[in-house]
Amino acid sequence: MLHVQSKGQSKGDTKMTLLQKTAVVTGSNSGIGLGVVRELARAGANVVLNSFTDRDEDHALAADIAKEFGVEARYIKADMSKGDECRALIEKAGTCDILVNNAGIQHVEPIESFPVDKWDAIIAINMSSAFHTTAAALPGMRAAGWGRVINIASAHGLTASPFKSAYVAAKHGVVGLTKVTALETAREPITCNAICPGYVSTPLVESQIPDTMEKYGKSREEVLDMLLERQPSKEMATVEQLGGTCVFLCSDAAAQMTGTTLSVDGGWTAL
Repeated sequence: MLHVQSKGQSKGDTKMTLLQKTAVVTGSNSGIGLGVVRELARAGANVVLNSFTDRDEDHALAADIAKEFGVEARYIKADMSKGDECRALIEKAGTCDILVNNAGIQHVEPIESFPVDKWDAIIAINMSSAFHTTAAALPGMRAAGWGRVINIASAHGLTASPFKSAYVAAKHGVVGLTKVTALETAREPITCNAICPGYVSTPLVESQIPDTMEKYGKSREEVLDMLLERQPSKEMATVEQLGGTCVFLCSDAAAQMTGTTLSVDGGWTAL
């Protein structure tokens, strides 16, 4: 199990582990967020799941994770498009040693016809929510003498594609917010980093492949070649790999990593 060091420990003392940490992961009842929750729980962290719904299955999902990994797990509803609910999520969590800002949505359309409501929603959910949750979490991390803020950005936080103006702008903003957060906490045992995935194999992506195959009359392999045109590995990352990257960022090995981006994109941004 990976170890983390907390305030008051010598650098050679690694008795503290994620067993004593609580992680809040936004947008985490499916996809990347759920993968991150599972890997943090596997490493021993108590976890708080979140989305904008409040269904029985959301709470059952948390209960299943608690049972599987032997940790505490809760589900808290909060709409990440609303700043007050973002901040309330952290308050309701009670403890937030690890904050993973993952919530996000997408819309693809040319700038001149891009719906204003879609722009506003993407900026709010993909970028502004990270500002609100971070602002709410930092005082507690400072009081505890340890903290990790991990922002799930994107390869589109480092580069761009046409017709994704709001998403690209928001993810570039998340990378900038990551750097500012790191600078403001640089003299403290708190780090802030951004993970920048390319294409990731999630249930949502997988569910779209058959429709795309039918629409264009192409095989699965041909559709994947289309999707992964900019990803040199020609393979999607997995949610487990992204979760493992988050666990690494919580370890002592990453204690001097702050304000940077980690690309998990199969070489996309190397082009």
